Amino acid sequence: MKNRLTRLDRSNFILGAILLLSVGLRVAAALYMGNTVDVLPGTFDQVSYHNLAVRLISGHGFTFGEVWWPITAADSPTAHWSFLYTCYLAIVYAIFGANPIVARLIQAVIVGLLHPWLAFLLGKRIFNPMVGLIAAGITAIYIYFIYYAGTLMTEPFYISFILAGLYLAIRISGTLPTTDGSRSWLKLALGMGITLGAAVLLRQLFLLCVPFIFLWMWWSGRKSSNPIPMRSLLVASGVIILMIIPITVFNYQRFHRFVLLNTNAGYAFFWGNHPIYGTKFVPILTPEMGSYQELIPEELRQLDEAALDQALLRRGLQFIADDPQRYLLLSLSRIPSYFMFWPSTESGMLSTVSRVFSFGLFLPFMLYGLVLGILRMPKRLGELLAAPESLLVGFGLFYTAIHGWTWTLIRYRLPVDAILVLFGGLAVWVLIGKLGFRRESLKSLEAIRQP
Repeated sequence: MKNRLTRLDRSNFILGAILLLSVGLRVAAALYMGNTVDVLPGTFDQVSYHNLAVRLISGHGFTFGEVWWPITAADSPTAHWSFLYTCYLAIVYAIFGANPIVARLIQAVIVGLLHPWLAFLLGKRIFNPMVGLIAAGITAIYIYFIYYAGTLMTEPFYISFILAGLYLAIRISGTLPTTDGSRSWLKLALGMGITLGAAVLLRQLFLLCVPFIFLWMWWSGRKSSNPIPMRSLLVASGVIILMIIPITVFNYQRFHRFVLLNTNAGYAFFWGNHPIYGTKFVPILTPEMGSYQELIPEELRQLDEAALDQALLRRGLQFIADDPQRYLLLSLSRIPSYFMFWPSTESGMLSTVSRVFSFGLFLPFMLYGLVLGILRMPKRLGELLAAPESLLVGFGLFYTAIHGWTWTLIRYRLPVDAILVLFGGLAVWVLIGKLGFRRESLKSLEAIRQP
């Protein structure tokens, strides 16, 4: 018992040190970016969020004072940007003044604590506490996560909410009925609804992933007499719907048409599948290809933001109907851009260092961990699909497929990186054992499953 307590204390000490390191690195990134909002590689969106938040606290609502991306007219309503994240910035600015550094630091501290802690909880739940600690450690020093934690963009909170939602889904699927189960499962279900709903409000694309998560929960509990997973799905669904409805009503009042959350899906789908690419996707248009705005047909440019978004979505779907073979080849060509980890002469030093010493450095461990994770899964198909590892792997594949079919940028891959880090932690733990630095021997991969 004493030895077990000592081990627990040591584990808590290591986790605390990891969290402090995580916060310190992210605060350093926030301080480096400073109190101005400049266009750094992959961070143009923060300029929009900052300006939109300033307009909001100035009494102009969700509008820009000039023509803004994509081609929204000055003083016209916009729903292109996450309302939730804009409100976060607006609240901080209303309290502390329009000082981006304050919003950066608050975000860096919150995410610096939350992200590695969630990685620890997931690693511990699916594998074992040591894997959780290693995953938390990798998360703490992962350069991409550090870099984006200081930007005024949705990515840091978005990734954290995704991990929280996945963790709660796994927790709920493994919940057993108890005397106080009615209270405990309800708290977990409400938490899952809030975290998944927040992820949806930060990036509406995640709404496509919610049915996948719910389907896994249904499958994992289908043969069980435990009714908690199904009850939880109903509660979580209700919470998500309640979080979406106010924004939908607000959008209808402004645009006089149905806009569920944001007006960006049509633009992205149109631009991502435009014939200008041929069969080879380019993440950012080159000067020779022109600008994204120039690709929008002249006859559509007088439409408001919402109407134009829906019109462009129809055009994008028509591109596919006109040449499905080209669309298939174009989608396949997005894979290298999505998984890019090598240096490139087209990238600046900051982008190259971030890419090579985050995804490039840990990719071998992630792939090895994936193999280990798959090997330790049940062999029977039904049990395999119900395993927590299937949720993580399936989510990564599904999320990757969504961007493969639409538009690809490296930062869109970061939620998948957060999942792969867990398997990277498993790989490091196993390698430590193989090198003889761990006392207990690894007789089988199944032996490391966390009860």
